[in-house]
Amino acid sequence: MLRAMLAGRHSTNYADMRWLTLIFIALIAALQYPLWLGKGSWLRVWEVDRESTQQKEVNQKLKARNASLDAEVRDLKQGYEAIEERARSELGMIKRDEIFFQVLEAQKPAVRVMPDATKKADPQANNVAKPGM
Repeated sequence: MLRAMLAGRHSTNYADMRWLTLIFIALIAALQYPLWLGKGSWLRVWEVDRESTQQKEVNQKLKARNASLDAEVRDLKQGYEAIEERARSELGMIKRDEIFFQVLEAQKPAVRVMPDATKKADPQANNVAKPGM
């Protein structure tokens, strides 16, 4: 009888442990869901990190461009040489009493090669005997 009681007690304890294990697994899954799929999940962190890296690259390019423009603005404010050079290259301007010479390179005439139809049509026509041979 004691053995029957212990056997019944053992099976109840095993069923209780199985339920307790399932409850713990469900709790762990409920805690892991926000970590992987929620608003501040790891997937979102990875995505934001990738976007941040791309934005840093764009910012570096824009900083270089801004530095170049800043140097050009300073140069234009300080000296007339830069203004003169820009007027000459972009607007085609020349100074007063200055003579402008434009040198054009001579173009070579186009050579047109015509295929010789007789050479292809009759190979014997090219073998003409010379007089005195």
